Amino acid sequence: MSLKIGIVGLPNVGKSTLFNALTRTKSANAANYPFCTIDPNVGIVEVPDHRLKELAKTSNSEKILPAVVEFVDIAGLVKGASEGEGLGNKFLSHIRECNAIGHVVRIFDDPNITHVHGGINPKLDKEVIESELLLCDIQTLENRVNKANSDAKSGAKEKKVYADLLNKVMNGMQSGTLVINMSLSDEEKEALNDLHLLTMKPNLYIINVPESELGNMDVAKYAETLGVTDQEKIIPICAKLEEELGQLNESEVDDYLKSLNIKETGLNHLIRSAYGTLGLMTYFTSGPKECRAWTIKKGTLAPQAAGVIHTDFEKGFVKAEVIFWEDFVKLGGEAGAREQGKMGLEGKEYLVRDGDVMHFKFTS
Repeated sequence: MSLKIGIVGLPNVGKSTLFNALTRTKSANAANYPFCTIDPNVGIVEVPDHRLKELAKTSNSEKILPAVVEFVDIAGLVKGASEGEGLGNKFLSHIRECNAIGHVVRIFDDPNITHVHGGINPKLDKEVIESELLLCDIQTLENRVNKANSDAKSGAKEKKVYADLLNKVMNGMQSGTLVINMSLSDEEKEALNDLHLLTMKPNLYIINVPESELGNMDVAKYAETLGVTDQEKIIPICAKLEEELGQLNESEVDDYLKSLNIKETGLNHLIRSAYGTLGLMTYFTSGPKECRAWTIKKGTLAPQAAGVIHTDFEKGFVKAEVIFWEDFVKLGGEAGAREQGKMGLEGKEYLVRDGDVMHFKFTS
């Protein structure tokens, strides 16, 4: 599976600058006026993972294929977008295809860059975006609720259960609650999946701050300002700094970050937070031809992990040879791990761990 994150925000909050920085491109038109992004820009970014290089070196791999994240830069939304204001529903629809939503919220103040509301107000910016997503979801649900209520009159139990669910969700949304914040069972969430509701997607809040604040960032303060209870979902980024880092080599980036008392780039922080929020992890395949990272959900069993490579691997799954990546590197690869008893032969009930190196045996 691949991870897709939709980057949303009001005009002039630094979205396109951030997109350019994250994808190391200049494809997004970062101009000082609303709606400069006419079509959603899409950029593919490698997931940073130091384990890949070590595994590839051990296997003497010809190629390294990292996991990737797809960023989609959505045009600046404004109040009324759900009703067609600005660029309207055309751009809200692009968010439906994403796994998570990254809200870019402007903290920095710059008199040369206008703000659509005339001043810096992060909480208001967040509320405007979320209100538009809610209004769009309400529109999506209206027709489905009417049909479900009509179907429920047949007396069929499952149809009444479904109608009750949709009405509960509609009432919650109309009172201003995002679907992701509602108390829903796993079965209820599954029943809603085909609606592709925007407010059911996990949110990350990318706060665009001045460079001077990065080294001593009070994340708790910004979480409180935005009304976000999970601080892991607050990602401080200086979009201009990230853009500058994109012009440097790896060694220069490390030196620059150390001088600012920063442990990692904003991109790395964002990807790490996205993986955590979505419950994702990585397993590896490693050999002479290629060393590759594969993204799966936490809690995935071995046959389903094999299916990420090819559906035939899942259908014909027999066993999986499994070595934890540290043992693979320490013992010089598959042969050394087998000799030292560090290779496991696992069956269909094996729960894959983050960092497993796997070789699947299957029947065609």
